[in-house]
Amino acid sequence: MERWAGRGASLLRGDEAGHSLLRAAMRQLNLSARGYHRILKLARTIADLAGSERIHVAHLAEAIQYRPRATQL
Repeated sequence: MERWAGRGASLLRGDEAGHSLLRAAMRQLNLSARGYHRILKLARTIADLAGSERIHVAHLAEAIQYRPRATQL
């Protein structure tokens, strides 16, 4: 899978809005590194289904939206 060759940051190269959104999600949702990469993988799938070569902010936002909410007791 050559689209994953560089991993993480290279998928969002030059997209500061995407980086900002992911940083905010990591901070607010207390995401682990695994959660971060799961969001990137899902965003890549969403971008593929949309026929996009790159992951855009809308794809990231949709992927973050699908994260299960932590339930509070």
